[in-house]
Amino acid sequence: MPVKNRFAEMLPEITEWRRDFHSHPELLFEVHRTAAKVADLLRSFGCDEVVTGIGRTGVVGVIHGKTDTAGRVIGLRADMDALPITEQTGLDYASATPGVMHACGHDGHTAMLLGAAKYLAETRNFDGKAVVIFQPAEEGGGGGREMVEDGMMERFGVQEVYGMHNMPGIPVGHFAIRPGAIMAAADQFEFTITGKGGHAAKPHDCIDTTVVAAHIIVALQTIASRNVDPMKQVVVSVCTVQTDSTAHNVIPQVVKLKGTVRTMDPAVQDFVERRISEIVTGTATALGAAATVAYQRGYPVTLNAEENTRHAVDVAKAVSGQVDENTAPLMGAEDFSFMLNARPGAYIFLGNGDTAMVHHPAYNFDDNAIPFGSSWYAGMVEARMPPA
Repeated sequence: MPVKNRFAEMLPEITEWRRDFHSHPELLFEVHRTAAKVADLLRSFGCDEVVTGIGRTGVVGVIHGKTDTAGRVIGLRADMDALPITEQTGLDYASATPGVMHACGHDGHTAMLLGAAKYLAETRNFDGKAVVIFQPAEEGGGGGREMVEDGMMERFGVQEVYGMHNMPGIPVGHFAIRPGAIMAAADQFEFTITGKGGHAAKPHDCIDTTVVAAHIIVALQTIASRNVDPMKQVVVSVCTVQTDSTAHNVIPQVVKLKGTVRTMDPAVQDFVERRISEIVTGTATALGAAATVAYQRGYPVTLNAEENTRHAVDVAKAVSGQVDENTAPLMGAEDFSFMLNARPGAYIFLGNGDTAMVHHPAYNFDDNAIPFGSSWYAGMVEARMPPA
């Protein structure tokens, strides 16, 4: 298709942007260098409006089509932040910031959307407005929520919104999507178990919080195995166990447990939150200890609207012809969910080939995916807002 041909021509330039972002990763909302470069590039493309500081450090560009008879506005989103991981790729453009790397491909997402923005500003072959959204703090900071709460959708009149993420294990140029829930809600918890510490040789004089914690960890696994319908997805993971002692012969007074809950169904999410509290406090009481539960709701389920998913599939087919239209949902979470809760839209995966998985120190975004991703972004605007 013509769009793809144009992005093949632009590939060296977009790759240069991507590798620059990769060399200079930034965390959460502290994406000041990245956001400044994004804004400068958008201005150089001739975007009609470039606004910074949305959702603290987000950037939004507005591109008018040749006509605007229907008043349509389509939003396209990419994330900008990196991860607190030490890179192990050995690349000549590897991270220059110790302990920080683009281990999830957000450098690629940002570059692909910039490529689409440049193309759309050059051609303007659509009827309406394209809003390109560059979001901070996807990796745990909730930057998507911050941009929505900052009034982004209303300010720029966004009617539909689309996002994309690369995915190792899917061939480059192939797409994967599904209607409905495509990624999970992610909540987190912290339990504090208090007993009676003492000498390891006199356990009968103690209330052993490590034993209580062990029973709680095992009991929590019955939520998935015995409490929730096996056809519904739920993962309960205790990821951190911390005591108030480091001695080998001391039974600790306090143990803290931290972890996450992943669900695909709001009703299951509500049930699990309630059941966790029952299990933790009940088990602790039964064994003579006390427990407090702090439960925090995180990113909601990422829900693709059925009609918008069909549009995303049609464009992906036009780009490459290789689309898995009913891919299995993932138990990872994504804060694009906040944007999809605010406006209808869809989220799609783009193959990154046979690479290390995201969040791994050896991961790297495959630049060969750029023409496909940029074509899909631009294609969504042209397909949803065809010229009058």
